[in-house]
Amino acid sequence: MKQKAERLLIFCFISTMLFFALLFFILPHQRFSELENRYLQAVPRLTWDNVLSKKYAEEAERFVTDHFPFRDKWVSIKSMVEQGRLQQENNNIYKGKDGYLFDKFTKPDEVQVQQEVEAVKQFALNHPTVNMTFMLAPTSIGVYPERLPWLAPVYSQKKVNQWMEEQLHNDITFINGFDFLAPHASEAIYYRTDHHWTSYGAYLAYVAYAQQKGWKPLAQSDFMIETVSHSFLGSYHTRSQFAGVSPDQMQAYIPRKPVKTEMYIADSNQTFTTMYDQSFLTKKDQYSYFLGGVHALMKLTSKLDQQQIEQQKLLIIKDSYAHNVIPFLTNHLSEIHVIDLRYYNGNITQYMAENGIEDVLFLFNTKTLVEDTTILKLNK
Repeated sequence: MKQKAERLLIFCFISTMLFFALLFFILPHQRFSELENRYLQAVPRLTWDNVLSKKYAEEAERFVTDHFPFRDKWVSIKSMVEQGRLQQENNNIYKGKDGYLFDKFTKPDEVQVQQEVEAVKQFALNHPTVNMTFMLAPTSIGVYPERLPWLAPVYSQKKVNQWMEEQLHNDITFINGFDFLAPHASEAIYYRTDHHWTSYGAYLAYVAYAQQKGWKPLAQSDFMIETVSHSFLGSYHTRSQFAGVSPDQMQAYIPRKPVKTEMYIADSNQTFTTMYDQSFLTKKDQYSYFLGGVHALMKLTSKLDQQQIEQQKLLIIKDSYAHNVIPFLTNHLSEIHVIDLRYYNGNITQYMAENGIEDVLFLFNTKTLVEDTTILKLNK
């Protein structure tokens, strides 16, 4: 009897494995996951270089994981089970107080961060006549550590920003995001369900940069503040799938004195007459409403009155924290060139020379900067 039960168990196990393996090959593979709001791993390329470097094995593992049958349902079930166990963390996302979700932040790799600092220093040294500013913005966990679950471990982003400032202030103008965000911590400067700052947080960043440049920033009263979405569930909710989370509102600051701006996307060779893509408000990735999402290279050209022009050109080297800041800057600049190093593979020095760039703004959030190494591409 015992042997029959064991055989039945083995048969069921093998049948289940074969069933899911068959489904893996039969079911169509998605390119993009709406639930997780990210592109899934494509079929890995089998080449000798990829095999020898272990890249093929790593991509093959990610491909199987990303396209496992009914993956979206398994992700949701895992989240429900974790919440049933009263867990306050799922997929490295904490469920904090006051409806906030937080991305886990651990001590950065000191060697990697030092390499990134040296890359920025070398870039500044290579362009001695270019005015450079580095704005480093904390994420919400850096400003609100007291809202984390009890005993949740976190490394201080304030320490990271202070160290970065000490390393860079002699080579480049440094703007520490804590300086202009902390005084407004009681206000809605971050989305509760997403890793970005709100449009108000972006406005504060714009004011800080404008003041550092000696410009007169526009007051909030100079904008019509429109709520464009009441249903924004951002990247933190996407990853954690916590139930019972209230969505964020998303706002746009529209100047009362309109500025005509053309936005050229080099990736797709398209030009748009708006910086806001309404179509994303009906999708999962609503933050891509600003600038139409992530692009390797963009150029924004604004028609300004002579008295409005504070500066002709600016190059912004950035992550997505810049997306809702850039529309504010179009009120002062005739040309804004935007490069995202995660996707841009051109020579930045050559690009600056060809386009007469004499001012550069680096705009990153602390977590992206210390975890992503693409800033090392600066001098290539």
